[in-house]
Amino acid sequence: MDKPQRKALNKKLRQQQQQQKQRRMRILIWATAILFAAIVAVAFILKPEPKPIAIDYGKVPTVGSENAPVKIVEFGDFKCPACRIFSQNIYPQLKADFIDTGKASFSYLNYTIISPDGDSVTAAVAAQAVYHQNKDAFWTYYKTLFDHQGDEHTVWATPDYLVQLAKQADLGIDYDKLSQDIVNNTYKDEVDKQTRLARDNGFYSTPTILINGKKLDDNASLNYGKLKAEIEKALKAQENGK
Repeated sequence: MDKPQRKALNKKLRQQQQQQKQRRMRILIWATAILFAAIVAVAFILKPEPKPIAIDYGKVPTVGSENAPVKIVEFGDFKCPACRIFSQNIYPQLKADFIDTGKASFSYLNYTIISPDGDSVTAAVAAQAVYHQNKDAFWTYYKTLFDHQGDEHTVWATPDYLVQLAKQADLGIDYDKLSQDIVNNTYKDEVDKQTRLARDNGFYSTPTILINGKKLDDNASLNYGKLKAEIEKALKAQENGK
C-alpha cells in the first residue's frame, strides 16, 4: 500500500471514528433525556397532595348549612373587576344549585391585592364591620359593594360613600358605629390576617376559589361549568368517604 493509499485509509478511519463518537454522544444525550423525563414523571406521581388550607368557617362570613359536605371559599377584593363578575354572574348560580340546596356553604375572605393601602382595605374593613354587627346583612352588603364598585383606577371607597351604600341597602345596623369602625380601622387586623393567608399560600389573583380547602385553577373561578364540575367531584368524593 503506497503512501497516498495509507493516507486515504487513515482519513476514512478517522471519519468512521468521528461518526461512531457522534452516534455514542447522541445515544447518551437521548438516554439522559429519557432518564430525566422518567425521574420527573415518578416525582410527579409520588408527590404528596398538598394539605387542605385550614379555614375557620365559623369566624368568617359564611352562608349556607354549617353541615354542608362541600365548603366553598372565595378570596376576593371589593375593588377587583373580576370579583364583581363573580359576585354578579357566578355566585347566584352557586347559591341556587348548591348553597340553597344544602350541598355547599360559601365563605368570603378578603385578599386586598388591588389597592393594599387604599380602597381595597377600606372596603374590606367596612364589610367586616357589617359582618360583626349582622352576619346576614353582610351578604346584602357584599352584593351592594360589588354592584356599586367604582373604577379600578380611581379612589371611591371613602368612609362616607361606604356608609351611604349601607344605608341605601337598608342593612338595619348602627350606621354611626359602622362609620367609626371604618375610620378607626377596627377590623383591619382581621383583613390583614386573611390577606396574609392568601399570600402565604401563593395566591396571585382574585377571585381565588377553594373547595374543601383545595385551591382551584384560576381559570375555573369565572367559568361556572368548570366550577360546577369541581363541586360535583367534591360531593362525590364525600359520598365515597374519600
